[in-house]
Amino acid sequence: MSNEQQSGKMWSGRFREPLDKEFELWQRSIVFDWRLLRQEVAASKAHASALEAARVLTPAELTELRTALDAIAAEFATAAGSDKVRNHPVAEDIHHFVELSLVERVGSLGRKLHTGRSRNEQIATDLRLYVREQTGNVIAALAKWADALLDRAQSAGDAVMPSYTHLQRAEPVLVAHWLLAYVEMIVRDADRLRDCATRLNHCPLGSGAIAGATLALDRTIAANELGFNGPTCNSMDATSDRDFILEHLQALTFVGLHLSRFAEEITLFATAEFGFVNLPEAFSTGSSAMPQKKNPDLTELIRAKVGRIHGAAEAVTLQLKGLPLAYNKDMQETQEPAFQVEFVAQMLDLVARFTSALQFNFDRMRQAAQTGYLNAMAGATYLVHKGVPFRTAHEKIGNAVRFALEKQVELNELSLEDLRQFGEDFADDFYDAVSLQATLDCHDVIGGTATARVKSALHDASQRVAALKQAGAPEVAHAGT
Repeated sequence: MSNEQQSGKMWSGRFREPLDKEFELWQRSIVFDWRLLRQEVAASKAHASALEAARVLTPAELTELRTALDAIAAEFATAAGSDKVRNHPVAEDIHHFVELSLVERVGSLGRKLHTGRSRNEQIATDLRLYVREQTGNVIAALAKWADALLDRAQSAGDAVMPSYTHLQRAEPVLVAHWLLAYVEMIVRDADRLRDCATRLNHCPLGSGAIAGATLALDRTIAANELGFNGPTCNSMDATSDRDFILEHLQALTFVGLHLSRFAEEITLFATAEFGFVNLPEAFSTGSSAMPQKKNPDLTELIRAKVGRIHGAAEAVTLQLKGLPLAYNKDMQETQEPAFQVEFVAQMLDLVARFTSALQFNFDRMRQAAQTGYLNAMAGATYLVHKGVPFRTAHEKIGNAVRFALEKQVELNELSLEDLRQFGEDFADDFYDAVSLQATLDCHDVIGGTATARVKSALHDASQRVAALKQAGAPEVAHAGT
C-alpha cells in the first residue's frame, strides 16, 4: 500500500514521516473552504471536459465523472451536508474532499481527474467563481435598497427638510433630494463591484502549479463552460493573483461606508432632539431597564459592520504584501476574510425593508427647515441679483442675521426698515425671494434641490435603478453552477 493510500494525502509519496498531528489539524483549510464545494464541483466538471477534448478521458469516463460530481454537489448541499464536509476526518481542503468523494463513487477514475492540474489553479478558480457570485448577490441587494429609497423619494413629494454641514443646519432641501443622494452612492457602489467582476472574469484553469499545464489542454473549454470571458494570460500571475479578493473587499468597504452614513443619519433623526423619523418597531428593540425606550438596533449594527468589512480588506492587504511569485501558503489566509463578509447582501436586504418601513415626520422636518436662518443664502443671492458683489452681499445678510438673532426673529420676520439699515438694496420683493419655496428653487442647476430639478432627477434615477435591477454582475448566472 502506498504512502498516499495510508495517509489519505494527495502529496505524500515524497515523504517518509507523517505530519505532526496538531500541525495537520491546524493547517487544514476544509474548516472554512467547505463553502467552495459548488465552485470546486463546477471547476472540476469543466476541467473534465478539457481532459476529454485532450483525449485523456473517454466520452464515457467524462459522463461518469460529471454525473458523480453532480451527485457530490447534491448530497452535500444541505446544512447537514456542509457539516459533514467541514468535519471530514481526512480531507485537508475542499479539493481533497471532492477527490476522495469521487474515488468512493467511481474508483480509480476519480484519481484520473487531477491529470493536468494543480491545487494552485483550483483554488484560484474556485475563489474567482465565489467572488463573482457574491458580487452578483450584493449588486442585486443594492438594487433593492436603491428601489426602496427611490420609492420613498417619489412619495415624499414636496416635503422639505434642513440639510446640514458640520452637523449645523445649512439650507432647506427636498426630502427627495436627500434620499436621492444615497441612490447616487449605490449606483457608484454597483459600478465598482461590476468593474471588479469584469476584471476577475478570466479562468485560471490550465495554469498548472506555476508554469502552465503539462498537457496540451484547450483552456477555452473550461473558461467557456464556467462563464469566464477567457483564460488568464500568465500562469504565474493566475495562480498567485488574489487582487480580485482585495478589490472586492475594498468595493464592499464603500458599500459599508455608505450604509453607515445612512444609519448614522437615521439614528440621529430618530432622536427626540430631531424627531424627523419614527423607527419601525419590527427593526427596533426596547430597553431591559427603561420601559419607554425604542432603540435603533438595526442602524447601530449597520454602523458597526463597516469595521468588519474594512478589517477584512486590511487583512488581505497585509497577507499579500511582499509575497514572492507565485503561490505561497500565506494565500490560504485570504479566504476567510472573503467568506466573513457574506453578510453584506443580507444587511442590504434588511436596510431595504427598513427604509420602506420608516415613518417620516414631514411636519417636524418642514418646521425645522423654516427656522435657524436657512434662507440666508437665498437672501445673499437676492442682493446679488440687485447687483451687489457676493462678498458684500454675504456681509450684509450676515449683519441682518445677527440683528435678527438679537431680536429673536427669523430673517424674513425683520421689517423692511430693519433690513435697510444694512443697505438700500432691500425692497418688498425680498420676502418672496427668501420664502421656503424660493429658497429651494434658487438652486436651479443640474443636481440642485430646486423642485423642477429634483423632479427631473427622480425620473433619471428611476431609469438608472431599473437598469441596475436588470444588469447584475457579468455572467453571474454561471457562478458555481
